[in-house]
Parts: sequence; C-alpha cells; structure tokens
Amino acid sequence: MAKDMTLLWGSGSPPCWRIQIALEEKKLQGYNQKLLSFMKGEHKSKQVMDMNPRGQLPAFKHKDFILNDSYAACLYLENQFGGQGNKLVPECPAEQAMMYQRMFEGLSLIEKILHVVHYEWKVPEGERHDSAVKRNKEALTAEVKLWEGYLSKGPGPFLAGKTFSLADVAVYPSIAYLYRFQLSEDRYPKLAAYYNSLKERPSIKTSWPPTWLETPDETGKLKDI
Repeated sequence: MAKDMTLLWGSGSPPCWRIQIALEEKKLQGYNQKLLSFMKGEHKSKQVMDMNPRGQLPAFKHKDFILNDSYAACLYLENQFGGQGNKLVPECPAEQAMMYQRMFEGLSLIEKILHVVHYEWKVPEGERHDSAVKRNKEALTAEVKLWEGYLSKGPGPFLAGKTFSLADVAVYPSIAYLYRFQLSEDRYPKLAAYYNSLKERPSIKTSWPPTWLETPDETGKLKDI
C-alpha cells in the first residue's frame, strides 16, 4: 500500500518530520523516500521541482496525488487510512475540537521559532536590527509560555487530551525544534516533560532527524527564551 507513496525530505525540517510521523502512525512503512540536503541545495533539484514547484521540502506523492503541505498530507493520510494503524482524530467532540485548535495553533509556534532561529540566515546583514531581534525573541517567549500553559491546564498528557492525535503529529516536531536549540527545560517544565515523554514513541524515535543524532546543536539560540 505504501509502495505507491514517495516522500522527498530534509533532515531536521518539522514539516518533513510531521509526514514521517504520520506515515509511521498509520503503519505505512515501506514508502519510497529520498533524503536530500538543504546545504547542498538539493531541494531546488529537478526531482523536487517536478513535484513541488516552490522548491521546498517536503514533496509528497500518493499515486498521482501530490500533497506538499505537511498539514494537508497528514490530514489526507488519516482520512484515507483511518482504519489502519493508530487513529489520529479523537471521536470525542471536545477532544476533536481541541485537536484541530492546537494543530493549527502550531503554525504560529513554528513561525515564531523560525523568526528567531533563522533570522541571520533570512535577513541580509545590512537589514538586520537589534530591535527586530528583541521583538522576535519576545514574541517567541510569549508563544512558548502559551504552550506551557496549555500543557499545565490540559485534560491529558497529549496536546488534545488523553490520546495521541494529529495535534501531536503536527506540533511535536516544532517543540523538539525548540529543544534542539537549547530551550530551558527548567523554565518550561511541562513542555519539557511532554517533549521527553514522546521521544521514545516508536513513530517519533524511528523518524528522529538523522542529522540531530549525528551533530548536537551548540549555538544555544533559544537559551534565553
């Protein structure tokens, strides 16, 4: 079943990782995949551009259906293979509502993370300002505090309650990204507990970014968040 799926991906990319986790949760192992290097510019290769004209990863295809947006791909996989593997959309209306809410709120989290972590890469040197750096860090700090609060007040160990759901599939890679860049576990204990509790989940452990295993981050860009 998974043999008619193809995933072109980059290590350490939260959008790529989301699809990998979803595929593992739905027991869709054995799909065609190719690890590409961002550093070498392989995300701009013809193979990628033929699937994703934006020149971005992931590039995902099932049969003749192309879904390059990671949220779209995850929702598609759950809808098409709902009876296979782990169910990722809760039946309880309250948990389902929270799942969708947290899932899409996750887009704000990763956006604010990237504004801080990749500021120097995205903004030309002559256009950088200390005030922008400060503003981005303040926005990310406020965002992280929101997620710490959600987990403190939440009804269960997962983002939408008592069961692992698409909210976790979508947001866990972003939370792991925070700790990749050394977010303080002491400052955000609930977030750290959530992060650590899922590191050994088979779908996450199996798909853990290989570059993260090979090279620990030493920049500490998020230490003061």
